[in-house]
Amino acid sequence: MVGPSGSGKSTLGLALAGIVPRDRPGDWRGTIELDGIELAALSPVAVAERVGIVFQDPSSQLVMDRVEDDIAFGLENRAWPLEAMRQRVPEALREAGLAGLERRRPNRLSGGQQQRLALAGVLAPRPGLLVLDEPTANLDPDGTAAFFDRLARIRSTRAATVVLIEHRVEQAWPLADRLLALNADGTPLDEGPPEAVIARSGEAMRRAGIWLPEAVEAALDRAAGRASRDRGPTWTVPHAGFGQALVVAEGVTFGYERSLPVIIDVSLELAEGERVALLGANGSGKSTLARLLVGLLRPGRGRVTLHGVEPSRLRPRELAHRAAYVFQNPEHQLLTDRVADEVMLGLEPAERAAAAMLMERLRLPLATFGERSPYSLSGGEQRRLSLACALVRNPSVLVLDEPTFGQDRRGYVGLVEILHERVAAGTCLITATHDPRFVRDVAHRAVEMAAGLVVRDGPVARADASLARADASPVAGRRDRAPSSGPVA
Repeated sequence: MVGPSGSGKSTLGLALAGIVPRDRPGDWRGTIELDGIELAALSPVAVAERVGIVFQDPSSQLVMDRVEDDIAFGLENRAWPLEAMRQRVPEALREAGLAGLERRRPNRLSGGQQQRLALAGVLAPRPGLLVLDEPTANLDPDGTAAFFDRLARIRSTRAATVVLIEHRVEQAWPLADRLLALNADGTPLDEGPPEAVIARSGEAMRRAGIWLPEAVEAALDRAAGRASRDRGPTWTVPHAGFGQALVVAEGVTFGYERSLPVIIDVSLELAEGERVALLGANGSGKSTLARLLVGLLRPGRGRVTLHGVEPSRLRPRELAHRAAYVFQNPEHQLLTDRVADEVMLGLEPAERAAAAMLMERLRLPLATFGERSPYSLSGGEQRRLSLACALVRNPSVLVLDEPTFGQDRRGYVGLVEILHERVAAGTCLITATHDPRFVRDVAHRAVEMAAGLVVRDGPVARADASLARADASPVAGRRDRAPSSGPVA
């Protein structure tokens, strides 16, 4: 399932899982049948036995205090026998790449590890219908490849029907038997086998801001007699001319638990106008390091300074103008009940006009979105709102954690253009990401982490090999056609 940000993909996924309108009231019309039975006629238990769903925010469905207990929770609620559970839980953790973390607290996992855990919990009972809402958004390249390989096996064995909501179309496309494309207003743009949909509506999908695979883009260009370079903007990333050091980390070590260090003896210097990508596998310490660099966490050992001052010594308002952090999950930083209040919070009257203009550029005009609740926005819209809340204060250091999650083509282009303008004005940009496109379009320097250590620090070109796997489809060449009753993407 594809569509621009805010087109209703997640809402439709929730409806297929029986959550809308039963648990999230609204104006509902129409029917959905599951196994030949109207979904509304099934009890929540009966729906749960048939459907598994991974939400856009995986942390919202983690409910237990230990990783292994979270997997067991879903099995217990389906009345699995104890011996079967004891076999399936470690098996599901191994499949998700979480072996060895059985007794860790879910809230101490990285965002990517939490996403793996949510996927493991949903896949463990082997439901007949899987609804997956951007399930690979926070996964590293190896995790993404492994996940799509698992989906390929499910597809080949017809073990379940899969509804996949995904912006990473390069990996998802080869698995799709049918494609549903939505317009920005939630109406169907087209539906059917991918080749037929592209033949009828490829250009309309591109105009709507829907990502398409590179090969599909190139074919549309050839058919229209258009050069590939005309498909969209390109950016030149400068590699020199940086100003004074803004962030300095010296021998920083940190752990959420004393016996488990997450960051080990990290020293970095980041300057005005730098564009730095933090890379590494899930759990390598990227988000933790990013939070240390802007004062959201204090080192256990070592020292971090912003403009020569330790962040803990700065008043909150002064710190907000020196550094801003946009979380991996934007809901973690929402504070008000109206979009307009959220973006204007703490601003001086003279700053409000610039904030309104920024919201226009991020495709969240206050005339349309100002009275809405931030919690009613789509994941991509929430991310753009959280970015606006950070940018309005013109911080000299801007840290973004997985900024392209949930972004359609137009949202992505707008984001990159704004970031280039801010960096040209002297902002130091630090981004923790697994998105190779974003790294190439924005960053000049890659800091790669593994097990809490900085293992590589240099030009982005040196990191191309580790990023390349995220661009390639792990199931390329498996595009054998199958009956339309199989997985849907």
